[in-house]
Amino acid sequence: MKDNSRQLEFMEIDLSEEPETAAVPVPDRSTIMQSAHDTMQHRGGILSSEKRFVEEAKQWAEMEGDVSPWVPFMSYWPTYGVMNEAQRKWYMFWRKEVREGRYPDTDLSYLFVHIYELINGIGWQNPQDGYDQLKQLWVNYRERLPQLNIYMQEWMVDYVLVHQMEMSLSEVMGLSGGYLPAEMLDRELQRILQDNESDISLNMLQRYYDYDITLSKFYRDGGKEVMEQYIPRVMALVDSYLERTRQVGLLPECDPNDERTMERILFRKAVYDDSIYGRSVSFRYMPIGEQAEFVQMVTRIYRCTENKLRELLGFRGRLRGQTLDPELANLIERYLDKTYATEQAESVEQPMIRIDTEKLASLQQESEYVRLALTIEDDHPSEVKDEEVNSANVASNPVDVLEARNEITPTEGSMESEPSAVEIATGAQVESIRLQWDESAEADLDEEWLLFAKELSPQQVQTIHVLLGANPDTELMRLAEQYGTMPALLLDEINDVAMETIGDLLIDGDRIVPDYIDVFEHVKR
Repeated sequence: MKDNSRQLEFMEIDLSEEPETAAVPVPDRSTIMQSAHDTMQHRGGILSSEKRFVEEAKQWAEMEGDVSPWVPFMSYWPTYGVMNEAQRKWYMFWRKEVREGRYPDTDLSYLFVHIYELINGIGWQNPQDGYDQLKQLWVNYRERLPQLNIYMQEWMVDYVLVHQMEMSLSEVMGLSGGYLPAEMLDRELQRILQDNESDISLNMLQRYYDYDITLSKFYRDGGKEVMEQYIPRVMALVDSYLERTRQVGLLPECDPNDERTMERILFRKAVYDDSIYGRSVSFRYMPIGEQAEFVQMVTRIYRCTENKLRELLGFRGRLRGQTLDPELANLIERYLDKTYATEQAESVEQPMIRIDTEKLASLQQESEYVRLALTIEDDHPSEVKDEEVNSANVASNPVDVLEARNEITPTEGSMESEPSAVEIATGAQVESIRLQWDESAEADLDEEWLLFAKELSPQQVQTIHVLLGANPDTELMRLAEQYGTMPALLLDEINDVAMETIGDLLIDGDRIVPDYIDVFEHVKR
């Protein structure tokens, strides 16, 4: 067998000699950091497309393009630099059309370029103008380009924050189909409740309910529309009532230390130069959505409102679960009974009146002939009688009859006629009427009742006097006819004043609520 093994040979090395690599010095750490910084500065000067975009946008801000053919444009990072000449011509023409209120079809990338201009402060003189332009772009292209919603619902919020605009974000939420970042939603709801505003929408509150309201059969079968109509008003009603009776509204009492600070990055995924407004914006908010007591309260109000509307609309079945305080439930039910009935009566379709303009013109001409004939001076002008007017066919035209009657003045010695409904409606006969109590009773009244009396109009005071009278039904109908309105509307107007002052409905059905009848025992007639 052949032996393939080899003998190992060893080499001697003198370790006293220094290797050649030892002469290479180790670089200092500060030198490495400075070199990296210089590299980043150099790359920033070359690759800062945001700054380059802003500089170009300033140069072309006032440029108006001529009519040009549409050219497709699709870019992940759309700027002027990636457009060819034909695309730039179309863009300038399209932007001119948009600024003049016309919104022709175009590609999403063109739209983004114009939006980038606006969020970088180019193309407007004040923040409100910029906001309006952004909103109009969104409104006019959201259906044609649905992808726009994903970006605009965030960028519009950023725009409002960065310019510290004193405005409601409810409009942005409405445009975005009910979306707002959770922190912004808490902040917006807190602002609305603190300012006693009534624009709390169903979409805004949907996040705070402890169950998904969209799963309800009532919601899907028409209930959504009616809830959108009444929920904001019911929430404002309850908030006002709680504020007046318990000195605390719907807004939960939170410790100021519970407030949180949110840092929000501005204009994500946009070509935005952060040297203009900064990279981010911070704001403080109260985490209302984490307050279990608040969530339970708004959920119970919603349930109570939905159950009452189910009853009014004849919808079978009721929601079960934790019920609302009887006092608040009664307030909501009385309010909905009255408001829903009134609005249904007002929504009854009125017969359409069509006017034959040619016939009207002919009648007006005939009326003018008769009027001239009656005003010709003769030897015995006073002998003109009603029978002569009738023989002249004045009665054929109701307008002429009215004119003829208006020209007749009372003769001397005739009895003075009663004031007309028009005179009463203008306050000529009742401007001195005020709701007053006996002096001894007035001293014991709360300030809210004095405010209620001060806010009442003369016709509303008359209505209260009628309700306190012996025959309220007949007198109320007569008073309504006098003012050319309906009894229900007179009563609703008083309830509106009551809600704004005493925080409750004063009239239920056709009568003053028994709980408050004692207040009116000493009213001066």
